[in-house]
Amino acid sequence: MTSPELAQQPLSQRVKQSIMRRLGPWGVFLQGFLEHPVMVGSIIPSSRFTIAKMLAPVKWNECRLFVEYGPGVGTFCRPVLERLPRDGQLIVIDTNPLYIDYLKATISDSRFVPVLGSAADVEDIVRAHGHDHADYVLSGLPFSTLPDGVGPAIAAATHRVLRPGGAFLVYQFSAKARDFMARHFTHIDAGFEPLNVLPCKLFWGWKD
Repeated sequence: MTSPELAQQPLSQRVKQSIMRRLGPWGVFLQGFLEHPVMVGSIIPSSRFTIAKMLAPVKWNECRLFVEYGPGVGTFCRPVLERLPRDGQLIVIDTNPLYIDYLKATISDSRFVPVLGSAADVEDIVRAHGHDHADYVLSGLPFSTLPDGVGPAIAAATHRVLRPGGAFLVYQFSAKARDFMARHFTHIDAGFEPLNVLPCKLFWGWKD
């Protein structure tokens, strides 16, 4: 964000962004977890090992739209932007305004679009930003603790929004997400990353 744009913001917003910068990502992540533990699912961001393994199957030269659910403080956002083509776009969706405000304040890449909303509405969000489909969708949402009906709705909407050959990338502490994915994705690769707190299960659901 440029200085003129920052100066035009209300004083309360500038103060809020200043406080978030001082807290740093760990402080903001912890605050978000304490406020909404059911929606965050972890008290510590993913490790670099999880990030590298999760993103390894992505064909970046074919990626024009990458979507992430529950970006938190941007643990995956920066590695995705480093790999994303110059004409690509990263849309992140989170229900927590704390995280969305933090990401707006700390990531200035023109390809980056943070959206306050529900992952179940991904189709409308993708269309609203000028796209017909997504190439890849990444999720760290805790499917096992989401409210009733939300997990299945997200899995179904994700399958619809993906292009053929695209993939739903999911990292979880439990295998519950795979159950939701299996209703729509016939080809699911699975992995495991022990060097994470906690060790997590990895899934890649490919759309036929």
